[in-house]
Amino acid sequence: MKFSTIQRWISPRRSIQGKIFIAFSAVTLVSIVSITVIVYMSMRETIMQNAITSVSDSIRQADESLNMMLEEIDRLNTVVVTNKNTVIDTLLSPHEEISYEWFQEQKRIDEFLSVLIDYKPYISRIAVVGLNGKVFFSGGPWLDKTVLGTGMMDYMLQNGSRHAYFKQTGVSDAITVGREIRYNREPIGVVMVDLNYDFIQKTYGVKPTTDSMIYVLDKQGGFVYEAESAPSFAPSFEKILNIHGELAGDGDAIKQAIDGRDYIVVSRQSGYTGWTTLALIPMDSLLSESTKLRKLLAEVSVIVFIVVLIGSLQVSSRITLNIRRLKSLMMFVKEGNLTFPRKEITSEDETGQLYRVFVSMVEELKRLLEGIRVSEKEKREAELTALQAQIHPHFLYNSLNTIKYLAKMNGVPNIEEVSGSLIELMRGVLGNSSEFLTVREELDYVERYISIVKYRYMEPIRMVTQVEDDALLECRVLKLMLQPLVENAVIHGIGAMEQEGLVLIRVCDEGSDLKIEVIDNGKGITEGQRARLLGETGKKGETSRFSGMGVRSVHERIVHMYGDSYGVKLYSEPGLYTKAEVRLPKKMESADKSSADKSRQEVI
Repeated sequence: MKFSTIQRWISPRRSIQGKIFIAFSAVTLVSIVSITVIVYMSMRETIMQNAITSVSDSIRQADESLNMMLEEIDRLNTVVVTNKNTVIDTLLSPHEEISYEWFQEQKRIDEFLSVLIDYKPYISRIAVVGLNGKVFFSGGPWLDKTVLGTGMMDYMLQNGSRHAYFKQTGVSDAITVGREIRYNREPIGVVMVDLNYDFIQKTYGVKPTTDSMIYVLDKQGGFVYEAESAPSFAPSFEKILNIHGELAGDGDAIKQAIDGRDYIVVSRQSGYTGWTTLALIPMDSLLSESTKLRKLLAEVSVIVFIVVLIGSLQVSSRITLNIRRLKSLMMFVKEGNLTFPRKEITSEDETGQLYRVFVSMVEELKRLLEGIRVSEKEKREAELTALQAQIHPHFLYNSLNTIKYLAKMNGVPNIEEVSGSLIELMRGVLGNSSEFLTVREELDYVERYISIVKYRYMEPIRMVTQVEDDALLECRVLKLMLQPLVENAVIHGIGAMEQEGLVLIRVCDEGSDLKIEVIDNGKGITEGQRARLLGETGKKGETSRFSGMGVRSVHERIVHMYGDSYGVKLYSEPGLYTKAEVRLPKKMESADKSSADKSRQEVI
């Protein structure tokens, strides 16, 4: 497949397939990126929260384990300071070293101390140091009266009323828990129990990452415990102390930048010892797994996006297949081929509906073109016929004028009158192409008609015109509207009677309407005849023998022009009269229109 073809398919400016492909790809890309970012940020936050929870639980468990050991040591100290016979009496005894009594006292107190620390591997030594220089201990390392006057001894005497904790450094690392021995409210010595430092290291040796750092500080800011093998980028002790001062709460966890590196700092303060445990977790090492996860998510997203692109190309191609077929058919028709090969599109979607509409449109177009072809043929034939008949009206006028002239020459006035009336009537019918006339012109045509038709009957026919206002004579009405009504009155009403006929025409004004009544004194009509005349029975009514338009035609012309509220109504009493009432809007004839119509008549 050529690259240009693919470019044409996926171009959003040139094809619907391109729009679908671009839209689908964009939505997919946004969705994948959004989901990837959300998952990554959620996993990152989860890792951080899990690390904080894990460190907090580890610190809490270590603190509880250390408190249990310290509580046990405090109970041992209590046992020692309250033992009068073995401890207090020995310290107060006047016996000196290298005497039998002193040897017996030492043996007794050593046995007592040994029993206290048996089966307690976390205690490395227990010692009783008298202010008089007597020193007794069980365990190691060695201890003698040189301990008197040391900083540890002074600290114990100052803070050992209940219990004091002192971190030893030098010969052996240990946590010494001491308490004063009093007699008569006076200090006579100190009992000291050394907590094995190895147990402390094991207790606090749990780390979430290999380069995490854990510190335990006492109330004075001294380091009780610090992580071994601290990384090279570990903060200085001064910065650790500053963090210790800032985090005074229990269970605090914050993000803090130290020496340009981000850490999660978790703190916990022991309610028993008052010591504060600080855990520093480097963010980069903690999130190293999330970095791997981010890389994995990116790779998966790219693979999924590529698969979606291929799938969207296929889907958009399938969706627009019928559209391309329809386009090819339209291009075929555009070239003038109305008979085209059918590529049947059977889908029920909008494309299938459009195809069926297009096929029906082409069929209708073929039918219309065929109709136009036939119409053009008929039009040419009609033009030829019209050309042949152009001289007929003038020839007819000239013939009638000749008849009129001969009748006048021979003294036959009735023939002269009929010929003149017929000339004027035909001039109005054939020569005036306007659809509207004035009431005056209509009445003139009716008079011409009466002057012609009255010679058919033995009895005279008289026409009477009553006009309410002469201005109404200038109202515009439909051409040849009254003549069919008068013709119907003469032929069907008066013609069958052997008496003088009367046709009364009334013109009056009713608000915004014009009403014209044509009344005859004929034999009247029945209800069935009335219905036939107006076309209410569905049968053709009688039509005018002169104009070719009957009463129904007049009614339908008025209704078509002005609406259902206007038209012709018939009223009759058999043997008495028949009245045709015409109602239509009152419209005055303009002066220019009247002049133009008269000019046309004069030209004819």
